[in-house]
Amino acid sequence: MPDVPATEHTLEQTEVTTDATRRTFVALGIGALGACYAGLIGYPVYQYLATPARKAAAQGAVTQAVLDGADKLPPGSSLMFKFGTTPAMLIHHTDGSWVALGAVCTHLACTVSYEPEQSRIYCACHGGVYDPKTGQNVAGPPPKPLTRYSVEVQDGRIVVTKA
Repeated sequence: MPDVPATEHTLEQTEVTTDATRRTFVALGIGALGACYAGLIGYPVYQYLATPARKAAAQGAVTQAVLDGADKLPPGSSLMFKFGTTPAMLIHHTDGSWVALGAVCTHLACTVSYEPEQSRIYCACHGGVYDPKTGQNVAGPPPKPLTRYSVEVQDGRIVVTKA
């Protein structure tokens, strides 16, 4: 009979081990599901918060834009281009002067356009008007002037730099 208590003890020990293994498996499964859920929620939030910082770093890294062949732009017309990650415009005025301005309205960040027949830069979103020579806000809701860049004409190309 010494074998009977040992067998009962082994059976109880097996049941306890099985229960502990099941509990561990369920706990690990719930933990893994929780981690996946946190990742599914956390990643988009991280992307939303990190994007402005990334854009600011990318924009700050750009100090100039070289526009090859832009010196052939006829007077009284404009050329849209990217300065880093933001749109900008190069205007060749009828008096021969060159002006480069940011093409983002300072009111609600809509893209503006040059209207040479009316000698203005116009934002169609809310009727904002800017002076095409200086970028100053003239009419409408824009609170600030457009960003102004320095322009230099060199050997068949135009170099636009931060002012």
